[in-house]
Parts: sequence; C-alpha cells; structure tokens
Amino acid sequence: MSSLHINAEPGDFAETVLLPGDPLRAKHIAETLLEGSVEVNSVRNMLGFTGTWRGQRLSVMGGGMGIPSTLIYATELVRDFGVKRLVRVGTCGAVSESLKIGDIVLGLGAGTDSRVNRIRFRDYDLAATASWSLLYRVVREAKACGRKVHVGNVFSTDIFYHPDPQLRKLLSRTGVLAIEMEAAALYALAAEMGVEALAVMTVSDHLLHDEQMTAEQRATGVDEGQAIAFEAPARRDQHLRNVRPGARPRGD
Repeated sequence: MSSLHINAEPGDFAETVLLPGDPLRAKHIAETLLEGSVEVNSVRNMLGFTGTWRGQRLSVMGGGMGIPSTLIYATELVRDFGVKRLVRVGTCGAVSESLKIGDIVLGLGAGTDSRVNRIRFRDYDLAATASWSLLYRVVREAKACGRKVHVGNVFSTDIFYHPDPQLRKLLSRTGVLAIEMEAAALYALAAEMGVEALAVMTVSDHLLHDEQMTAEQRATGVDEGQAIAFEAPARRDQHLRNVRPGARPRGD
C-alpha cells in the first residue's frame, strides 16, 4: 500500500535507503552504482529506485532540499515501508580549514538553526547524532579501501542564503566541519523511530575561501562518497554486535 508521497508497494524498498536531495541524483546513482535497478517511486517526480550493490539489496530516493522535505520522505520510508537505515548523501559547504574541495565528511553530530528538533523534543535540547554502529561501519570501510574521510560535527541550516555574516566564522571557531541542510532533523527522526541514520557528504564549496566545484565536478565528483555510503551499511558486521555502543572497538 502506498503512502501519501510514495507510490511504492510493500517490500519495494530495501532496508537501507540513500537519500540524495536531487531526484536526478537518485537516478544517476541507480544507473551507475546499482545493478538491476527498478523505479519504485515517481510521485511529484521524487524518483526512487531499488537494485543491488555487490549482492546486497539497496534503495535510493530523492529527498528534496532542506529539513521539511527530507522529513516527509524519511518518515514515510520508515513508518510505511519498513526502512531501517537512512543515509543522507550529497554535498556540503566547508567551514573548516582542514577541508578541501572533494573531501568526504561524515556528520558525527549536527547543530541547527531550525526549530524542528525542539518541537519534537518539547523545547529541550536534543543531541542530534549519527547512529554509532552505522558511522563505525562506514569509517571502517573507508579505511579498508584507503579512502580518507573527515568525521566531525556539521551544521544543518534552514536558510541557504544565511543573513548572519558571522555564522561561518563562529562555526569554524567551534570546530564544525561544514554546513548542510538536513542531517540534524534526520538524526532526531531516526532516534525517535528506532532506526539508523548517517550523513555522508562531499565538500562542493569552501565557504571561507569562496571556492566551488566546477559544473563537471558536481556531475561526477560526489560518486566516491556515495559508493562508500552504499558499501558499509549493507554489510551486517558480526564483530560489531559484540561492541557496546559508545565503546572503542579493539584493534581500531
């Protein structure tokens, strides 16, 4: 049975869904990274696909730009289609001197200027963090593949053209790696609904130096990060089941 914004059938989605903002990015992922992909959603052209990655069944669907749009699709995927892992993939704007264009950022925690988590959490502060087990698997996979990733806090803004001229410097001074538009709310939703969530992002702009990816880089330059996001969540790690949440795994 379809939901209000998704016209898929029960079982059409895999337990792991990648959520790029752009539905055409979802189509690109399905065509280039998935095998045997089939379209499972087309409502409002927010395209969704399911296929396989190295034998694992996986899905990808556009989530739109910003917190309100992402929450609509993430809620329905979990509530109505049994999705267990939500991985936001896309781009971010760096506010850390440690980052350069094309680097991959994994959002450990996410601050925000949005009120959405305070509404959800009765006006208290919520620590919006990635799911540790999912973050660990992605970092482990990246390390095994020799791919460098940056793990740290990000900032999810409701305002793309932000009116506060001091925000970027403030975030940089407090160790925030990058600005994006979805992670904080996705992490809070996942915590409330008992599923896993992670944001895997590629730096497309450096906001301290006015540097940007070219159009050509934007077309293909985020594929590496998306491939990492697909690889690790699909694998259920036997070793990980014996590690307490919050503990540092031995040998790593």
